[in-house]
Amino acid sequence: MNVLSLFDGISSGRVALDRANIKVDKYYASEIDKYAIQVSQNNYPDIIRMGDINNWESWNIDWSSIDLIFAGSPCQGFSFAGKQLAFDDKRSALFFRFAEILSHAQSINPKVKFLLENVRMKKEFENVITSVVGVEPIMINSALVSAQNRKRLYWANWKFEQPKDKGILLKDILENLPDCPIGVKVREKSKCLRVGGLNSPFGSKQWNGTHPIKSYQKKGV
Repeated sequence: MNVLSLFDGISSGRVALDRANIKVDKYYASEIDKYAIQVSQNNYPDIIRMGDINNWESWNIDWSSIDLIFAGSPCQGFSFAGKQLAFDDKRSALFFRFAEILSHAQSINPKVKFLLENVRMKKEFENVITSVVGVEPIMINSALVSAQNRKRLYWANWKFEQPKDKGILLKDILENLPDCPIGVKVREKSKCLRVGGLNSPFGSKQWNGTHPIKSYQKKGV
């Protein structure tokens, strides 16, 4: 399988394919964040780097060979936590660059598969994306397969089912409590472990708040 991953981040798409035991022949990635690229490069030095998505017309890709396109275009303009500028936010407007690439790839290979991910958003914004990509989204909550309560929309041109609930809680992934988990950075001012989101009881599927470290804190962590 040959894959083109847009807004690739740390190449989570490659990780998912590995875990699904799907062999990747060529993995093309478009990403501009240098830190994300460092992580990705360390894990997958064979990835073919394409650079900024805005320059996609000049990419040297055999488009007829691409089997799958991943994309998670920036969500800041759509998120209910932001100003909801939608496509007036230049970051979220990058969705249309994905749309251009998808249209180009489909014109050469009509069988190419794609998976687009984004946040929950106003229906009017969702409908624009749906009209462009030509398929309805499916909402999946990451809480089904992780300790994080995170609802996201997925547009894909193949059928898939909701994953089964694995019943994973935050306490299942934090190691060595009551010690501070190795690799977790504690905020200096608040002495809190920040997970993100709204407050809820620790150990709950909904737990996303700040948790005071106090006795959990270790020197050098």
